Amino acid sequence: MPPRRSARSVGSSGSGSSGGPGSAGVRSSSLPSPPAPDSPDLGSGDSGSDFEEMPQPRGKRGPRRAPSHGPVSKHSRRREDGSGPDVSSPERNTLFEAVRSAKIAVETVVDDWLETYKRDRETGFLELVNFIVRSCGCRGVVTLEMFRRLQNSEIIQQLTEKFAEDSAEYPLSLGTQPWRRFRAGFCELVAVVVRRCRYSIVYDEFLMDTLISLLTGLSDSQVRAFRHTSTLAAMKLMTALVDVALGVSLHQDNNQRQYEAERSKGPGRRATDKLEELLEKRRELQEQQEEIENMMNAIFKGVFVHRYRDVVPEIRAICMEELGTWMRSYAASFLTDGYLKYIGWTLHDKQREVRLQCVKALQGLYRCRDTAAHMELFTSRFKTRMVSMVLDKEPDVAVEVVKLLTLMLENMEEALTEEDCRSVYPVVYVSSRALASAAGLFLYRRLLDPQREAGREPSRDGDNRTFFRLLLAFFIESELHEHAAYLVDSLWDCAGPRLRDWETISALLLEKSPAEGLADQQEKALVEILAASVVQAAEGQPPVGRGPAKKPSAWEHKAQAEERTRLTHCLVPALPQLLTKFSADAEKAAPLLEVLRCFDLSIYRSGRLEKHLELVLGQLQEVVEKHTGRAVLEAASRALHALCDPELALRGRGDLARSRLADQLADKLQRDVTELLQASSLDEEEVYSMAATLKRISILFNAHDLTPWQLFEPCTQLLQRAVDTGEVPPQVLVPAVTCLHFHVLWELSRLPSTNVPQEQLRSLKSRVASFCSLCQSCLSDVDAGVREQAFMVLSDLLLVFGPQLPRDGREALAPLVLLPDAGLQSQLAAFLMDHVFHHACGHEELSATEDSEGRIEELHQRRVLLAGFCKLIIYDVLELSAASDVFKHYAKFYSDYGDIIKETLNCTRQIDRQEWARTLLLSLQQLMTELLLQQGPEIRASEAFLEIRDLARRFSLLFSLHQLRNRPALLSMHREGIQFAFQEPPGPGPGLPPLNLPFLEVLSEFSPRLLRPDKALLLAYLENACQQQRWLAPRDAPWPSLLAYRNSLQPQEEGGSVSSRSTAPRPRPLPGSAAKRPRKDAPSEHPDSSPWPSSRFPSPVLTSTALRAGPQPLLPRPPAWDRSSDPSLSQRLSLMVEEEEEEVGIEEESSEDTPEQDRTPLAPQGLLRDLFDSTILGIEDV
Repeated sequence: MPPRRSARSVGSSGSGSSGGPGSAGVRSSSLPSPPAPDSPDLGSGDSGSDFEEMPQPRGKRGPRRAPSHGPVSKHSRRREDGSGPDVSSPERNTLFEAVRSAKIAVETVVDDWLETYKRDRETGFLELVNFIVRSCGCRGVVTLEMFRRLQNSEIIQQLTEKFAEDSAEYPLSLGTQPWRRFRAGFCELVAVVVRRCRYSIVYDEFLMDTLISLLTGLSDSQVRAFRHTSTLAAMKLMTALVDVALGVSLHQDNNQRQYEAERSKGPGRRATDKLEELLEKRRELQEQQEEIENMMNAIFKGVFVHRYRDVVPEIRAICMEELGTWMRSYAASFLTDGYLKYIGWTLHDKQREVRLQCVKALQGLYRCRDTAAHMELFTSRFKTRMVSMVLDKEPDVAVEVVKLLTLMLENMEEALTEEDCRSVYPVVYVSSRALASAAGLFLYRRLLDPQREAGREPSRDGDNRTFFRLLLAFFIESELHEHAAYLVDSLWDCAGPRLRDWETISALLLEKSPAEGLADQQEKALVEILAASVVQAAEGQPPVGRGPAKKPSAWEHKAQAEERTRLTHCLVPALPQLLTKFSADAEKAAPLLEVLRCFDLSIYRSGRLEKHLELVLGQLQEVVEKHTGRAVLEAASRALHALCDPELALRGRGDLARSRLADQLADKLQRDVTELLQASSLDEEEVYSMAATLKRISILFNAHDLTPWQLFEPCTQLLQRAVDTGEVPPQVLVPAVTCLHFHVLWELSRLPSTNVPQEQLRSLKSRVASFCSLCQSCLSDVDAGVREQAFMVLSDLLLVFGPQLPRDGREALAPLVLLPDAGLQSQLAAFLMDHVFHHACGHEELSATEDSEGRIEELHQRRVLLAGFCKLIIYDVLELSAASDVFKHYAKFYSDYGDIIKETLNCTRQIDRQEWARTLLLSLQQLMTELLLQQGPEIRASEAFLEIRDLARRFSLLFSLHQLRNRPALLSMHREGIQFAFQEPPGPGPGLPPLNLPFLEVLSEFSPRLLRPDKALLLAYLENACQQQRWLAPRDAPWPSLLAYRNSLQPQEEGGSVSSRSTAPRPRPLPGSAAKRPRKDAPSEHPDSSPWPSSRFPSPVLTSTALRAGPQPLLPRPPAWDRSSDPSLSQRLSLMVEEEEEEVGIEEESSEDTPEQDRTPLAPQGLLRDLFDSTILGIEDV
């Protein structure tokens, strides 16, 4: 038998300079440090961030098996149950089947294998080797003849030739539950084999040496499955050997103590035989230690130092995970700078899982003070990198990094400087709750824990006072005063009991001593923290934007109820005092009123606390009378609404307070309106008083029904006076319009669904009509606030009183339906053009301006206006053609309104696909006409014309899927587009083209979406149109636009018989992107029907389930058209592939969300959801 490469010769093979724990061929008494090229100097320039590329194979593989007569499958070969690839082989492997079935304990399996190995070690070893080979997904088998005759490299080469190359899957790459269980069993089997053999067989110089040699060869294979599986086995084998080495080291220490104890005895008591026995045992243990160290050296040099830089992230992650285990288990040998540097270098890895394993390995080392004390050099070298990883792009990595820094803070006090800590503090305000909570713990340990320098138990009151003072200092210094809820949520897990100390917070806020009291800024911050803590305790949900709201369990619901009861008992006596002290400050009164909403208000009755309720109601009325700010008035309105809850036992007291407040405001409004109508002019004080009264009423009207106070007439008189004379100030008009709006809505809500009195219907209809007429007049007001308020109110009223009002059992309300006339529709559209699409302020300009926050608010307001107009179109209040005024700005204003316009495109397409296509065409025609009026006939080279073509290309992407359903709409677009191009007469002079002829170039952007027969049909229609209109292009110089469009309709040459779906260009899949699931197209029309679409879809044909179940018709691929005649069109169509992935999402969303039978037509009530709430409220998304 030829000589075999053993584990002791592995160190000489491969690149020995890659680093490893010493020379494997020399026996030593301790585990050597890594070799000189990878010196333990952590200050070296090698960053370790570049990963080696796999070398190219030096020779061709051997002959493969003869191919089967059947076609080669392009999919993975799976078992019948679909759980993984077919790894069956002619010879059954007991170990593999036992581990895969997971029905037998691994210890039992290993014991049976040991019996086989003891009888015949070659047979037992081959069974273990074939288990590893089968675990790689290879169908090859290592026979006894191969083992005796061939070298390891030759065996691996033969296994490679027998590997199933028709699939990239192998057991370790699969994520299903059976194969995850198999991976765990695989790792456990390797560990149990070493554990069962640790006293004898490990040292037989056959099993371990030969196995390590084979694993080293497999780990250097070009086949990923071999490399991945063997690396995992080698790393787990190394971990098990580390445990064995640790056990041997402990035996050596015990032996040394026994030997010293025996030697210390007197000559008469000393046992010479026992000393010789202990010496013999020590020599044996030293030999075992050397054997284990040589095995570990071979694995480290032969596998780890190469594979920790492997191109596969999973392999690199395995190496880092196991290296951390070795350091924790056997710190005396592995916790050195020579091994730590591998983790430090790999912190720069580009893959998430590798960085994550590095950080977790470091957590285990910094968790113990003893091990952390040996890492000073590593910390100084890589601390900067670890601190910078707090902002890692992967949230889970950043979470673990913050936890690592917290461990460093606890066990290495001087490691982190104040500057390092300041990099972590702002993370408490991020949107990820896990990351913010980790940063909150770091902040608490570093700054906020009153006992961070003392070891005694904290006292409840004194320590909490210190905690709140420290928290206030941090909150004020951070200058993020509007995010108290996020700060409280970040500290909730680690400092929740302190934040729920309501008595201490109340005492601090009510402190009267100037020496011990808080400053004004501190009081404001503490009030915000109090309100945020109360909301967090009562609701148990994170703030908006920090994770989705979760449904509490029964235990959590009970705990929240108990906490709400406790905080109510604590704060009910203190709240009137707090409101008395801070009622004059709107910024402090508003959060305190929010606290009232979180109370268990039934306690006022059950606890006999009516006295405190009366005090709170008095303070609430005082707050409404003192302030005009929207925030504090809205908080007061919500608090009063909670006290007027019909289910509340003491709701009568709240109703009485509301009636008093409404009486007072209504009387004052009546007097002010009378004075205004009678006086020729008003001074500033009178205007301010009337505006404040109307503002209070409008905010209360939002949550309370104030229609019994008859406020419609005085507000209408104000609005009529403003329309007639223009003498009413804007600060009075805006709240007056709001009051009228809420008055109408409350009247509508009070109407019964059936048996509605006709008198009420006529009265309400008259009021709505007169109010809408006044709002329409206000659309042309000189003040922007009045115009915008009138537009929003009109949009809401037209929507509420639209065609959907008498549906769902409300047929009696049909007389109230309000339809806009042509004048109002045109006025709404003109308002949109003048005040929404007039401001072209991009993000670059927005960020460069000083008043960027104000501009963001303006943009948010314009988004609200656009959303209101789009909802009128979606809910069938306005005609679909009115959307052309919105669609034509899709490309130009994509950064500002792209999400709103895209949602409108999606919804309107579901209503009527053919009318929607006409609207797209109309928007392009409008832009074309405007451009011709501005620049004349020579527009083809202008930038504006290229923008129109770009918009058409974006529209064409909306037709990418479901071509058969889009076929009628596309044909209609092309036909009407051709008619539009030839409808205008030519300019002066012979041979000049029609003025609208360049529109054919715009129309050519939709040509790639056509089917081949339709292209031929449109080409014939184009020629016929040219002849009928008598526009004959010169033969020597054909018109470029006509030529470009004609070429776009030419059949393609490389066509074949394929499905109709393949006629449209497909986007290239992005690297790493998941493939979308295939979808069935709708069936085509009846072959005898006319290809020209009618005004409506033939719904029964297109939506028939019988046709959908049948075979799909196959259409030949259109031949390629000559793009050389129009290079610009060719270039633009090539760019279409890059952006199709973004736009195709609209079609997929609609095809997934809408059932097939409900697509044509779609009733507006199917869209009864606010489509734009998530967009108009998210200013940060802009």
